[in-house]
Amino acid sequence: MDDLVSGAHSVFQCAYHIEWCPKYRFNVLGKTSHKEDMESILQQIAVEHDMQIEELAVMPDHVHIVVHVKPSVSLAYATQLLKGRSSYEFFKKHPNMRLRYRKGHMWSKGKFYRSVGSVDLQTTKQYVRNQFDIHQTQLNAF
Repeated sequence: MDDLVSGAHSVFQCAYHIEWCPKYRFNVLGKTSHKEDMESILQQIAVEHDMQIEELAVMPDHVHIVVHVKPSVSLAYATQLLKGRSSYEFFKKHPNMRLRYRKGHMWSKGKFYRSVGSVDLQTTKQYVRNQFDIHQTQLNAF
């Protein structure tokens, strides 16, 4: 999904790489059934909240996701939805995990996120830097 998305009055690409890990960096997702359950839970959450998952990697001690969201959804809110709802659903499927996380907080507070797109930062900076030259050349043609 490298293409731009058109809205009513906008064109956008809101893609993010988000990473987070379980509290205390426990390897709770190392078991195949736990990994598969977490993958399906995250995909379900994305569908319900109109997000598109580009890539998803559930590792034993952390999760990587590349996700596209609408511009009306903040990155913080998208992360909150993915982390909060996934732990809730995971505990429903695996109630014995509450013994490890007694207060019900599966994920650590920390997270990593970065915006990604089909154009890198250097190309964008060069485009902005050269705007004056492009428009000035066009004005001189008159």
